[in-house]
Amino acid sequence: MARKCFWLCVQSLPGFWIVFSAIAKIKNVRIYDADHNVLKAFSGTGLELEVGLPNGFLKETSASEEHAMNWVKENVQAFLPETHICGIAIGNEVLGGGDLELWGALLGAAKNIYKAVKSLNLDGVVQITTAHSQAVFSNSFPPSSCIFRENVVQYMRPLLEFLAEIGSPFCLNAYPFLAYMSDPENIDINYALFESTKGIIDPKTDLHYDNMLDAQIDAAYAALADAGYQKMEVIVTETGWASRGDENEAAATVSNAKIFNYNLRKRLAKKKGTPYRPRNVLKAYVFATFNENLKQGPTSERNFGLFKADGSISYDVGFHGLKSSSSDSSYLSLKSFRARGLLANHIFSLTFSAVTLLLLLR
Repeated sequence: MARKCFWLCVQSLPGFWIVFSAIAKIKNVRIYDADHNVLKAFSGTGLELEVGLPNGFLKETSASEEHAMNWVKENVQAFLPETHICGIAIGNEVLGGGDLELWGALLGAAKNIYKAVKSLNLDGVVQITTAHSQAVFSNSFPPSSCIFRENVVQYMRPLLEFLAEIGSPFCLNAYPFLAYMSDPENIDINYALFESTKGIIDPKTDLHYDNMLDAQIDAAYAALADAGYQKMEVIVTETGWASRGDENEAAATVSNAKIFNYNLRKRLAKKKGTPYRPRNVLKAYVFATFNENLKQGPTSERNFGLFKADGSISYDVGFHGLKSSSSDSSYLSLKSFRARGLLANHIFSLTFSAVTLLLLLR
């Protein structure tokens, strides 16, 4: 199942996505659950949709093949072929997280879901994946030195073996913003933003990196190679830059967010790989389409969206027909979609589950 280049993450507003997909030439959509309203909304659109099995379902799914089969029947098979469901993501950022019981349940859940998919003859259509945070890595700088954390390895190795057997990629959530914020005195912000910089040279491989995201991805490739899976592809399932932050988050500005996402879009449009894996064309999901106004934590955590919580556009990153809401022009925003009856009032609340959209750059 070929996927190309540029994704986005948002709160799910079904009516809006149909419109937005037409404007931004979105071809694929990824959601972190299997909300039936969303699945129905994409029926007949021709868009490919990847659903998610939430972390809260992993233990039960791991313990019961019957539960896995019922979940697939109710949330995948029941909507095919009208809704083009192309994949199932098993949990999100499980390994490296704080719930060790989920660590133990992840592989079993993935295997049971895959067994159900295969039994229903859907394995040629529906791909099984799971996304990881950078917390699974140890010593990721320079990139070639990266390995999996010692306490993660016993769970990661059998998971990688399974993913390799079924032909699935390694999915990584990578944030140059977070890496920069953790050490702003020693990291050049231009390196994190894809701006002009001398970059770094990996002393082991002698490879040059002119941006941090490439380095983060190649660190994942190095860890995979160390674990014996040097042929496995890495896909970035989340990346982005906050447009607003607290007083100690000076880098979280509209300007920096616009620069990062615009430059990322240009980087992906080149359809090339990383220094360590030049033949593997980089594919990335961008977090997020909407600001998450109800999310806890630092202000930056609520401000990764291209759209504000009220539906207006935070900043323009070059999508045709979508411009900043601060402009006096008549470019479309979510507010205008709602006013034209394209969004029902009852789905305008930003309390729905997050979804991810894939944009094909043409």
